[in-house]
Amino acid sequence: MTHSREDRSSRAGLPLGSPLLLVLLLALTAPAVAQDRGPPAGATDEQSVDSDAAAVAADEDEPEEVDLSRFMSLSEADVDGPRGVRVNAPEAYAGYTLYGPLNSTTIYLIDMAGDVVHQWDTDVAPGAWCYLLDDGSLLRCGREDETQFAGGGIGGQLRRLAPDGTVLWQWDLADGQRQQHHDIEPLPNGNILLITWNRVAARDALRRGRDPRQVDRERGLWPDVVLEIRPVGRDDAEVVWEWHAWDHVVQDFDERASAYGAVADHPELIDVNADHRDAPVLTEDERREQEELEEQMAALGYVGGEDEEDGEADGPPEKLPGDWLHTNAVAYEPTHDLIALSTPHMSEVWVIDHGTTTEEAAGHTGGRRGRGGDLLWRWGNPRMYGAGGDADRRLFYQHDPSWVAGEVPGELRLLVFNNGRGRTDGDYSSVDELILPFDPESGFRRPDDGAFGPAAPAWSYSAGDDFYSAFISGAQRLPNGNTLIASGAPGRIFEVTRDGRVVWDYRNPHGGEIEPPEHAGRAPPLAIFRATRLSADHPGIAALLR
Repeated sequence: MTHSREDRSSRAGLPLGSPLLLVLLLALTAPAVAQDRGPPAGATDEQSVDSDAAAVAADEDEPEEVDLSRFMSLSEADVDGPRGVRVNAPEAYAGYTLYGPLNSTTIYLIDMAGDVVHQWDTDVAPGAWCYLLDDGSLLRCGREDETQFAGGGIGGQLRRLAPDGTVLWQWDLADGQRQQHHDIEPLPNGNILLITWNRVAARDALRRGRDPRQVDRERGLWPDVVLEIRPVGRDDAEVVWEWHAWDHVVQDFDERASAYGAVADHPELIDVNADHRDAPVLTEDERREQEELEEQMAALGYVGGEDEEDGEADGPPEKLPGDWLHTNAVAYEPTHDLIALSTPHMSEVWVIDHGTTTEEAAGHTGGRRGRGGDLLWRWGNPRMYGAGGDADRRLFYQHDPSWVAGEVPGELRLLVFNNGRGRTDGDYSSVDELILPFDPESGFRRPDDGAFGPAAPAWSYSAGDDFYSAFISGAQRLPNGNTLIASGAPGRIFEVTRDGRVVWDYRNPHGGEIEPPEHAGRAPPLAIFRATRLSADHPGIAALLR
């Protein structure tokens, strides 16, 4: 079900002097932690707050406008409205909802009335997501602040917590070389999949053909790695499998460098320069709009804590971000032993083969699908592999791909939260269900001269100005066919039917009490990363609430 989006020019901008905007800006520029740094940075936090204060003081009769609808739905934020459950219809899927506010050290489990039935109080800010396990314990990422990395979704601490908060197992992955971030996924065998940055020195990035103007001398580049770990004892883990994006790259920038080849001939590989190549020259109006967007993002405090500095003319600029892919989700499909990954910097979802050894995952042959660790399927932005242009783009800074049951045997489907920042018809979010071009015997199919399918989602939900989160967020298909949606920035969790009716609606009342470090950005005080609905007969619920 798709609802039309109003033209950008008709959306209400709010003057800095308006009561609603002052409430939001005071909250958004107050100390708060962010877990996802998607939008571009144009100033430091301190600079943005000072400039906003100056603008208000300079001329209250002609206040500057900040269009908050460029980052979230104002109707969803609704700071003057009631928090908690607003809709609870009989068609909603009964159960318990698990979520952890980004600006809080507490994780909540609520019932259908919005009442807290259990909570885990911790002393660590979230490193994005968490899972309730069958024994009633909670597997959680925590944010490690002693780090050389910086960016949204930063984690580094893995903990399994008893219902009373006692640490049952812990393991950290946060050093000068690697840092866990964003997502983890418990596997059926008790192991855990996780995403980590892996630092590549600037000289090594250049040897692979990265444009030298796009590599920071000190930070280098941080390609993502997927690890499978086996918890050992109470405070250790063994890495039993790994996949490196850096093993599967191609570039046509420097024929003297390794990985040189025609990008369009290798859709199974990742273009080292895809995140910045072929950027069209902006018109004066487009340049002005981009500058306004960056200024307004700075006004929201959604930037890092370091000044940008220009480098020498013949070298790379200083303090370029090392987070090349910003992989924000990992999802496991057990029947065919597949892993889905989301890279919002490419606006793509990928699928790789988990049925490989670590050695096979580093190459291009072997494994269950015979392709080693190469990409088996990719979707959302065919421009990234030379199979389309901007008009063919379908994903816009997406989050949280999750596997959903197909309607026929062997069918693979993914549900994706499509954040929607940068759509040609205006900014709005959608939840899209995709049927993958997959055959259990022959694998994934792609036309010889075209992009991977599908051409369009099999199902989609959107609601124009009433549903938009530019960053974070997620969606979950429920057993009754409904879909639970977490609109992250405004802190809204709601459930819709297949025909788009809202049958449960909750506005998060928790969070906002912790301060951000300099190596993280900011999110609104009531923001959430995701949410999960658990059935009343889930083993973990039974163990937790008995």
